[in-house]
Amino acid sequence: MDARTLEYFLTLLQAASSSEDFKASLDAFLAALREAFIFDNMAIYLAGINDEELEIAYARAMGRGRSAEADAAWGEALAGQVIASREIILQEPKRSGDTARLDRPYLLGLPLFIGQETRGALTFVRFGGPPYLPEHVLLARLAAWVIAELFRREEQQRLLEQLNSVQQQMRLQEDFLATISHELRTPLGFIKGYTTTLLRQDTTWDEATRREFLTIIDEEATHLTELIENVLESARLQSGAVSLTIQPLRVDALLRDVTTRYRARYKDLEVTLDFEAVPLVLGDGARLSQVFENLFSNALKYAPGSPITITLRRRGDALRIAFGDRGPGVPPEHLPHIFDRFYRVPGRARRPGAGLGLYICKQIIQAHHGKIWAESTPGQGTTFFIELPGQGQPNESPIARD
Repeated sequence: MDARTLEYFLTLLQAASSSEDFKASLDAFLAALREAFIFDNMAIYLAGINDEELEIAYARAMGRGRSAEADAAWGEALAGQVIASREIILQEPKRSGDTARLDRPYLLGLPLFIGQETRGALTFVRFGGPPYLPEHVLLARLAAWVIAELFRREEQQRLLEQLNSVQQQMRLQEDFLATISHELRTPLGFIKGYTTTLLRQDTTWDEATRREFLTIIDEEATHLTELIENVLESARLQSGAVSLTIQPLRVDALLRDVTTRYRARYKDLEVTLDFEAVPLVLGDGARLSQVFENLFSNALKYAPGSPITITLRRRGDALRIAFGDRGPGVPPEHLPHIFDRFYRVPGRARRPGAGLGLYICKQIIQAHHGKIWAESTPGQGTTFFIELPGQGQPNESPIARD
């Protein structure tokens, strides 16, 4: 074998491994192959169930067959024969000088093997010749082997991605189980401890102490109820079992109501409202209020003591809510995952929560045909954005700055 032939084989193999992307590698390989192996059209067929159905996975028209009829141009019938026989098949037209070139296809079909299994067929078409010589068939066999390897590599990559996804979900669920166990034990521990203390027969508690203990029990029971409800709510949202009560709503009024409740509960909370006239939305007021409450809870949990700014703006036919704090922010590598179910940013495990609040927010907003995302600069705070489709003209009496 001379150096020129070896160099050509090396070029083919380098082209086949030139990219992690299957199609890009295949494009490069076929371009290199055609320098020494002439073909007008080629197609890759994958076998269906019981080899009775063929799916065309890839096709290239590189010569004179670009406008020919599909059956003649791509060799579908030949592919079925190749898969059934598991052998190389050559088909040459009947010679006729009066026949148009595109009506005289020379077909070459080769099986695609992955291991011992026939996964499909590779077909080459030459219109009007020349006939395939033995050395052409050898090159085509090399091409079939390389293409089968590309399919195998793509399949392995896809399986690896699926495995990584499953492992990630398993890790998240393991983290969730550990977190939820801790989160359940904490309020239960308080409730059990203070209840046991109040029930002691050897001690008498004054009214102020009794009230303090009962207040703690009540608060921890509320925390426990909210935690359980979040777990159930996330399961309902994931299964699509939650229905919405849709009606025209003023988002500015919903935001003010939720803000008023949180100001009453947290006397030192600093909230700035900056609203402009926006359209009504069609939505479920209770569900949207739940989203806003979760955003308040998230800010109080991860940016304690930070002022909160809520803006409401019109964006074309939609409206945008921005909910910003000045807390420590979210590291950029974690920002894309904060709406995932059970996801918690590492290093914040000391803060209560099961990684469900933002997931619930996303599911509710998507159910309203809107979108939610976050932007954050570490050390400068985090802003959550919500866009909802508007209905009609802006309100005539918007809530202004507060």
